[in-house]
Amino acid sequence: MTISFEDQVAVVTGAGNGLGKSHALELARRGAKVVVNDFGGARDGTGGSLSPAEEVVAEITSNGGVAMANGANVTDYEQCQTMITDAVSKWGRVDVLINNAGILRDKSFGKMETADWDAVVNVHLNGSGNCSRAVWNQMKEQNYGRILMTSSTSGIYGNFGQANYGAAKMGVVGLMSTLCIEGAKNDIQINCLAPTAATRMTEDVLTPDMLEQLDPKFVTPAAVFMVSNKAPNRTVMFAGAGSYSTLEIRESGGLHLPLDKRNADGIAENFETINDMSNAMVFQSGTEHVIKIVEMASGQS
Repeated sequence: MTISFEDQVAVVTGAGNGLGKSHALELARRGAKVVVNDFGGARDGTGGSLSPAEEVVAEITSNGGVAMANGANVTDYEQCQTMITDAVSKWGRVDVLINNAGILRDKSFGKMETADWDAVVNVHLNGSGNCSRAVWNQMKEQNYGRILMTSSTSGIYGNFGQANYGAAKMGVVGLMSTLCIEGAKNDIQINCLAPTAATRMTEDVLTPDMLEQLDPKFVTPAAVFMVSNKAPNRTVMFAGAGSYSTLEIRESGGLHLPLDKRNADGIAENFETINDMSNAMVFQSGTEHVIKIVEMASGQS
């Protein structure tokens, strides 16, 4: 199977370094015209320069590809909208969006300041929402689109000192789940990538051997696959060091309690059964859960 992006336009945020750069280079190599977006700030989000994006564009064009640099701050919706408008004006469409931009401001929860919380959530969650909203109607009009959110094991499983980052990274999973429903009739498919890679956000906590094993180039194949016309939908894929796996969110079959047991004591007495995952279910919308509990209450299941 050969995956190609000929005649397609891709936007990659945070593409001046690390994972985003790797994604942009590979998309361009496979024929996409690429908007290389990078605010050019430091790891904590301060500062700003177009130079990182311009350097990636120069690398793409030197290899025979087509790209343009963009310095939009993903936390600003108007800047995101202008980025998409410029891409459509230049190339006629946008087929792919990879929401990759990110910052870190790690602190234990009790020491975290409001500014640290807001800055991280704004870039990772609100930034993904802003860019997705900016491109959404364009994708609906052309009846095609692929959007990739960047999640993290810190959001899915947790990680000390990263409450802000983890909350935002699990938030994009929820964003994916709803957009999959809303985009279905227009062939807009949304997935999440949970990467483990050596980037400037992790370089100071990894040994040289780990840095080599966790090269971003081993994550990019998953990203490229999930924004291709061969992509799955509503999939969270883990990728790192050559290993790839997917996440499944399941709900236990549960237990319908009689009126006299619908209290905290009744739940405590029956928690083992309530928590039994042997007959777990996988739902594709919140409505499916509502149908389940209504049927249980009606004695239909």
